[in-house]
Amino acid sequence: MNQRNRVALILWAIGLVTCVWVIARTPFMTDMSAFLPDSPEPAQQVLVQQLRDGVASRLILIGLEDGTPATRAEISRKLAQSLRTFDGFVLIENGDGAIGKADQDYVWRNRYLLNPDVTADQFSRDGLRRALEQDLQLLSSGMEPLLKDSLPHDPTGEAIGLARTLAGGAHHRVRDGVWVSADDRQTLLLAQTLAPGFDLDAQERDLNYLRQSFADAQKSVQGGDSVRMLATGPGTFGVKIRAQMKHDVTIYSAIASAGIIGLLLIAYRSFVVLSLTLVPVVSGALAGLTAVSLWFGFVHGITVGFGVTLIGEAVDYAIYLFAQTKRNGGASATLGRIWPTLRLGVLVSTCGFAAMLFSSFIGFVQLGVFTIVGLAVAVSVTRFVLPNLLTARFSGTRRLGFAPALLDLIHRARVLRIPLFIVLAGAVFMVGVRSGNLWQDELTSMSPISAGDQQIDRALRSATGAPDVRYIVVATAPDMETLLQASARTSVELERLISSHALSGFDSPDRYLPSLATQFARNAALPDQKTLAENLAQASNGLPFRPETFAPFLADIETVRQAAPLTRSSLTGPALSLKLDSLLIQRPGMWAAVMPLLDVADPNRIADILAKTIAQPGATVKLLDLETASNRLLHQYRREALLLASLGSLVIAAVLLVHFRSISQTFVVLAPLGAAVIMTVAVLTLNGHRLSIFNLFGLLLVVAVGSNYCLFFQRGGMVGEDGERTAVSLLLANICTVLGFGVLSLSGIPVLYGIGGTVAIGTALSLVAAAILTSDMGRTAGNPSAATPG
Repeated sequence: MNQRNRVALILWAIGLVTCVWVIARTPFMTDMSAFLPDSPEPAQQVLVQQLRDGVASRLILIGLEDGTPATRAEISRKLAQSLRTFDGFVLIENGDGAIGKADQDYVWRNRYLLNPDVTADQFSRDGLRRALEQDLQLLSSGMEPLLKDSLPHDPTGEAIGLARTLAGGAHHRVRDGVWVSADDRQTLLLAQTLAPGFDLDAQERDLNYLRQSFADAQKSVQGGDSVRMLATGPGTFGVKIRAQMKHDVTIYSAIASAGIIGLLLIAYRSFVVLSLTLVPVVSGALAGLTAVSLWFGFVHGITVGFGVTLIGEAVDYAIYLFAQTKRNGGASATLGRIWPTLRLGVLVSTCGFAAMLFSSFIGFVQLGVFTIVGLAVAVSVTRFVLPNLLTARFSGTRRLGFAPALLDLIHRARVLRIPLFIVLAGAVFMVGVRSGNLWQDELTSMSPISAGDQQIDRALRSATGAPDVRYIVVATAPDMETLLQASARTSVELERLISSHALSGFDSPDRYLPSLATQFARNAALPDQKTLAENLAQASNGLPFRPETFAPFLADIETVRQAAPLTRSSLTGPALSLKLDSLLIQRPGMWAAVMPLLDVADPNRIADILAKTIAQPGATVKLLDLETASNRLLHQYRREALLLASLGSLVIAAVLLVHFRSISQTFVVLAPLGAAVIMTVAVLTLNGHRLSIFNLFGLLLVVAVGSNYCLFFQRGGMVGEDGERTAVSLLLANICTVLGFGVLSLSGIPVLYGIGGTVAIGTALSLVAAAILTSDMGRTAGNPSAATPG
């Protein structure tokens, strides 16, 4: 081994250690904002915030079925009690009225500032008289045990009215002290997690605790074994999908690996050589992750998921080297023949993916960086490292018996050109006919959530009064005070819409933290202690209340009058503070309020009313359809991805034209790729299937992998033993690709079968099209237009 080779091995080893060190300190994120444009619309900001950290993303909807109502009620109470002791949950509601002490104290102490019904008339003589007479009716109705503690402090019933307001319009049927569905068949609970919905590790931990708590409650209640639990929600779906994805990837990767290993073992007859095949792949993947980490400071989970599939091209490099190395020929001699082609192939792939570097989506840029660096390192390791890991007597695959027949088949493939043109014309016609309906327009169409799970979610969401997952009202303003004022005005309009049955309820941040203007107005409605005492004395004249009964009421009012205004720091309870924070979004120079809606029946009317609402100066209020916003975001993804892919194709054509200095030779390479892409699209859209963005990423990989096949055919030299070995290497590389990605098409996860099926079909068609359209090149001893060794 000469000095140059030693230096190559040392640099490679140092590089691997450095990559591992960097990756070990790299944060891996799943924040969807990485896949937003650099300057997203406010609606897109709200959409991602809701997906990431909104109230709806934190909810777990729970339904208890079967068994007797009494048994379900007892399990509900025990389950709620257990969940409230776990730090993963900040709010558990099942109708028993239990909330945390800190939250309860905040609502009780500030009931006169939080209740929107507070007016000066309530504390006048006549207003107090009406309130006291109503109190007497409640006491005579048997509610004395419930009122004896609160009545001296709250004769006007502000806490009761506030409780209805904070419920947000959700109405629940109660039986045995807990929520039940309208048909009495389910006992209902609603849990809000501390962790956002995208934190799947925390969501899985919370779900495991929920299941264990339910099992414990079952055992402690007689007849509990007959009760079963349903749980749904964004976090629940996320955990289930991740588990399914892990299962599918594990199973199908094992199947593919077994097939590929078996195939390569037959060809290589060596476990050592088989292991060496993975060296470029691992090196490229580590280098790609390191590059992304150093560039962005973090790596997105989707980058890893897509990038690992895109780096799949790297495994072909070692196959080309090992399969084309003859006995006593040496790996170095083989590299001398194939290196120019490999180098050009990587350049072509790099040009295709380089377009992604100009994307306005950080996620796309990460994918481009990962793939470009990964492929460059993988081919470099194949060129400069692998030969140093082989013995001087290394021989690649043995001369397989079918190799002469395979080469002869390639030479005769030109007779299939007319059938190929006919098939291609049909494919173009099919794609053209469906051009207006070629792409999936709804984000939900790519959802891996089953129809049954979606039905359970809709039923439990309706029964528990959970927020609508499609419609929300969004208010924006330059500062928090203006935003809270705009929210309050919007709340008034929404209350009117509830009366006209356009919706059944809503939530708003001003319920938990009114604006300063609202607080001052409500505080001004409270009379001073002397006036209030006089009004109370006159109002209670002739009623059976002792004069000192309402001394706490007088003291509480005066305390509120003298207290400082409420601020965000006033909320110390976990449930209400988290709820407020999840309804507010702060961005540089902008605040936004999210107002979830319940049971939206007339979205058009809501939108019209809000459009006519006079908001505060500098504030805007509008109804946001999350489904429409998410679909618009999907369209933006697709448009930019198609544009970048088109630009990448033009750059590839330009690079080939500069290299070959011949339009005809450039066409020889591009024609099979174009034919393969068109035919792949036609196959994928059979039976009315529409393409997704996952298919588009798959097509990018088809071009990257398929270009290598075309370049090997274009360079010529497909004669004799060298031609046989080249043909075998192309076939081995193609079968490995088809196996590796083809089995993923069996998965039920859209991202897996979308990419897997596309790559398997496209790469197979690329090899066939290259053989048919360039077989004349293959007969030549060497194409003078091909790259020369260097």
